[in-house]
Amino acid sequence: MKNLDSVVARFALALVLGGAVVGCGDKNSPDPTPPPPPPPVEPAGPSQVALWLTTANRSSLFSKSTLALNFKTAVGQNPTISVDTTQTYQTIDGFGYTLTGGSAQLLNQMAATDRTALLRELFATDASNIGTSYLRISIGASDLDASVFTYDDTAQPDPTLAQFSIAPDKVNLVPVLKEILAINPNIKILGSPWTAPTWMKTNNSYIGGSLKPEYYAAYAQYFVKYLQAMQAEGIRVDAVTLQNEPLNPNNNPSMLMTATEQATFIKNNVGPALQAAGLTTKIILYDHNLDVPEYPLTVLRDNQASQYVDGSAFHLYAGNISAMSAVHDAFPSKNVYFTEQWIGGPGNFAGDLNWHTNNLIIGATRNWSRNVLEWNLAADQNYGPHTSGGCSTCLGALTISGNSVTRNTAYYTVAHAAKFVRPGSVRIGSNVPGNLQNVAFKTPDGKKVVVVLNAGATAQTFDIQYRGKVITSLLEAGAVGTYVW
Repeated sequence: MKNLDSVVARFALALVLGGAVVGCGDKNSPDPTPPPPPPPVEPAGPSQVALWLTTANRSSLFSKSTLALNFKTAVGQNPTISVDTTQTYQTIDGFGYTLTGGSAQLLNQMAATDRTALLRELFATDASNIGTSYLRISIGASDLDASVFTYDDTAQPDPTLAQFSIAPDKVNLVPVLKEILAINPNIKILGSPWTAPTWMKTNNSYIGGSLKPEYYAAYAQYFVKYLQAMQAEGIRVDAVTLQNEPLNPNNNPSMLMTATEQATFIKNNVGPALQAAGLTTKIILYDHNLDVPEYPLTVLRDNQASQYVDGSAFHLYAGNISAMSAVHDAFPSKNVYFTEQWIGGPGNFAGDLNWHTNNLIIGATRNWSRNVLEWNLAADQNYGPHTSGGCSTCLGALTISGNSVTRNTAYYTVAHAAKFVRPGSVRIGSNVPGNLQNVAFKTPDGKKVVVVLNAGATAQTFDIQYRGKVITSLLEAGAVGTYVW
């Protein structure tokens, strides 16, 4: 009987530690139906710490736990994450997605009431929404537009840019951005081109080729005209990169730009052009994989170019996230940003949740990134729209089919940070005990936020210590928890 009592006690403890969850989260997915969650457990008094939870088996999807988590005197028996507000690192600009032309098209085709509700869920900053705080958009078409275009597609060279027009963006992108800005006027926007107009390029093609030196000045004015045209629409672009994936000539569209070419373009053309136009838009260089940190370092070593540069942007299709720290440490006055990572459809929720939380939400910010952006916001059930030769299996954070919306892995990874780590938050100190990958922040209103991933293969009980006291929590294998107090 004693052994049976022990089994019952352990089962009851597991129910309490696992907690019941309530809140937002879409469980419509192609994966098998997860087991039902345990019955609700009422909190034992008010909770000092809020926990939002996503589990690998989807039994909880960014849901608020009902368990009471209260600080107590430390006992020192569990692995412990110690949070230290006296150690401060970078300021955070935000977390979000790339709003591709295809994403905007799918959103714009929704019924107005459905679109408004979805945009509020994504971008509103009140308690019931996730508060996405940063967007990347393409300057001209990306490969996740329905077709390829630039803003000066003429048969003959147009060095005065007499035919320049952002009219293609006014169909879907501009209207959707205006709706988003009405909901969240402070959202930061980064613009990135996939190619210059073909008449400026060495191969006269949307794919590959390089910018002809004789058109450097015209292309600098192309950026000026773009920023002014967007501003005229009420859309302030906070920063630009000068070429998406400048070492990738194979996408549609795409363009090569070496580090030396980028340094020359910045110091002789686009830097002075933006300055002369009175534009304060940041110039962020590189915007490609972390396996070639020498690219941004080459540009930053050029003092004439570096004076115009705010920092460097990275993707992680190759390399290691720690390379961001190497670039930061070499030029600590220059910022680093994480601007793109895809999830290949149909995706593996547990594996993708683990990898993206570990490497991006936690890894990038622990390596000085001011933002984290997932690629991309939305695609349809066939991973479209995309160009011929563009990404044909990119799984959006949302799958939009008509007015039907399915929330995928990147929706949750971004939500775990964006909702709580508001722009102006500062990363603070925290250690990493064992498999408990984590990152900590202090928000502008003084709250502490800790994002924790149990990267191990078994459930883990652990403590979070702050000012000599601890809370005790449990995360199942592969689960992500955001703790806020």
